[in-house]
Amino acid sequence: MSVTYRYHHVGIPTTRPVDGMTRIEHLRIACTDHESNPFGIQWMSYDAECRIPRLVREVAHVAFEVDNLEEALAGKKVIIPPNSPSPGVLVAFIEDNGAPVELLQFQ
Repeated sequence: MSVTYRYHHVGIPTTRPVDGMTRIEHLRIACTDHESNPFGIQWMSYDAECRIPRLVREVAHVAFEVDNLEEALAGKKVIIPPNSPSPGVLVAFIEDNGAPVELLQFQ
């Protein structure tokens, strides 16, 4: 089994509002579109009652697109199981040496 990881974006936690943030109410977060800047940065703001792990809320993460999320998660330390934040997208987070990593599969 060989997984190919394609860079998608970097997510940076912030406690201040950033122009262009959109609410994702069911996750209790607000974020910018990573395509809104030339560097692929997605600014992330988390509500106090957000259930996303502290590591993800406090440490920047890098995100990679994969063809098969299930294969990409095999043998990894999953900290957020596969879920769909928006139609056509499956995401999960793993922890790699203390850093959060987001894996995305587009359907």
